[in-house]
Amino acid sequence: MKIIIPMAGRGSRLRPHTLTVPKPLIPIGGKPIVQRLAEDITKLADQKVDEIAFIIGDFGEEVEKQLIGIAEKLGAKGSIYKQDEPLGTAHAIWMAKDSLTGPVVVAFADTLFRANFHLDSNADGVVWVKQVEDPSAFGVVKLNDEGIIEDFVEKPKEFVSDLAIIGIYFFKDGDNLREEIRHIIENDIQGNGGEYQLTDALENMRSKGNKFKLGPVDEWMDCGNKDATVDTNSKILGFESQEFENIPSSAQIQNSLIIPPCFIGENVVIQNSKVGPNVSVGNGTKIVNSNIDNSLIQEKSSIVNGNLTGSMIGNHVDYKGVARNISLGDYSVLDFKE
Repeated sequence: MKIIIPMAGRGSRLRPHTLTVPKPLIPIGGKPIVQRLAEDITKLADQKVDEIAFIIGDFGEEVEKQLIGIAEKLGAKGSIYKQDEPLGTAHAIWMAKDSLTGPVVVAFADTLFRANFHLDSNADGVVWVKQVEDPSAFGVVKLNDEGIIEDFVEKPKEFVSDLAIIGIYFFKDGDNLREEIRHIIENDIQGNGGEYQLTDALENMRSKGNKFKLGPVDEWMDCGNKDATVDTNSKILGFESQEFENIPSSAQIQNSLIIPPCFIGENVVIQNSKVGPNVSVGNGTKIVNSNIDNSLIQEKSSIVNGNLTGSMIGNHVDYKGVARNISLGDYSVLDFKE
């Protein structure tokens, strides 16, 4: 089985954090979003993963090496494909057409999940969905009386269904998917926003007799903006609390209280502070005289006199102050003077 992970988007809603780091490489509980996604699918799938293909923008050689390393750690071949223009979900997948063979999972790298990940071999595909209050912002599915999908609709203006597609799909025959996307692109069949949409390919496959079943989702965790990413970090820390029980020996914790669950990275220094619950602290960060909860702090930053909740701090940030809820990108300097 292969995993295809489109991740070429700019992540504009998560700025300033995505100005220097691609959104899928933002760490959640000490691991990049895309790494957690690949690990979850590999762990939960009942088929061996042979290849993980990443569809990226111009992210640079170091990012490509990091992605290849993620795949290899999971016992799979890593492949890199480029999408130079954001022309839709189907177009993104088309960039990896050489890897669209055999059983395939397609997973967009802006979401994490908790779900039953059984790959039903009696179905042509599985689409994981979550019930939402406002389906107009999502692709949705409509079911028949037997629980089989009878319609795929992208961002419906009128109510069709409240079962939103979370961006994870299984296809028993990746070759079939490839040919449907080829048909859409070669015939310039554009959907919402003038883009080539995966839901159009799915609807074509369904109309030709392919049967798609639902994959129920217990928890759908978005990483689209700062607040959603901080919330997802808190949920991951809670779900996997045993993973975060041990503080590394390289960390220096002095006259401080750590309230679990927390992720504490290597060479972290925490002095005269209270940290937690639901805080991730990246490698090499120093926290002094601070009170921090429900926040995500990345690597090699300095937090002094902080009183933070629901905050997201980037890499190499120098923060001195009392702001309560902030979002600071990489290399920012914030110094509140008395």
